Amino acid sequence: MTDRRPTFAEVELVDQAITSRRSVRAFLPTPVAREDIEAILDVARRAPSGSNTQPWKVYVLTGESKTRLSESVLAAYDHPEVDTLHREEYPYYPRTWIDPYQSRRRKVGWDLYGLLGIERADKERMHAQHARNFRFFDAPVGIIFTIDRVMEQGSWLDYGMFLEAVMVGARARGIDTCPQAAFTQFHRIIAEHLALTDDEMVVCGMSMGYANPAAIENTLITERTPVSDFTRFLD
Repeated sequence: MTDRRPTFAEVELVDQAITSRRSVRAFLPTPVAREDIEAILDVARRAPSGSNTQPWKVYVLTGESKTRLSESVLAAYDHPEVDTLHREEYPYYPRTWIDPYQSRRRKVGWDLYGLLGIERADKERMHAQHARNFRFFDAPVGIIFTIDRVMEQGSWLDYGMFLEAVMVGARARGIDTCPQAAFTQFHRIIAEHLALTDDEMVVCGMSMGYANPAAIENTLITERTPVSDFTRFLD
């Protein structure tokens, strides 16, 4: 430990890693070195957790293992009764939407579709775009995160900090990510492919790689509300 205050350059590097993080939806085929992935996870494991429980489990998929999982999930996604046959294990989104959350969600969706030239009535192209989730947006690395079912809500809060640490650690190395709750609908397929125990629950997936600078969808920059909108300072 030291009392030395960080330099402006040090602060700027951390801020840049955080603020440059975004959900990338088109990746180059350029491989990510295994040592870089291990280094990212080595940093992220320092994320805080209640009583140091460290509730995260990580499965890194590349090559054929990633392809096989994607093909199985895509086949299920294209089934006409997909929403009956495959249900998420936990509600990521609220059952009833209210503003401002509903408006924010709609805006980012239509902003993305607008960039891609997808009209609101074009269900086929919407379906195809959503399917890209299950190819990990062509990223060379796909990651599945799981948690033991015995863990409660506090551990899920801890998990969020771990996921953020993974994404920021990646950005510090010039690597991009996209966290994906879409995979949770297909948890049974994922469990089979990864040989998960009955005690493991899928938290989310994540694409990891290098952003394709020519892809129009990667120009999407989502808006954030100002600090004054969500903060009260009490003296």
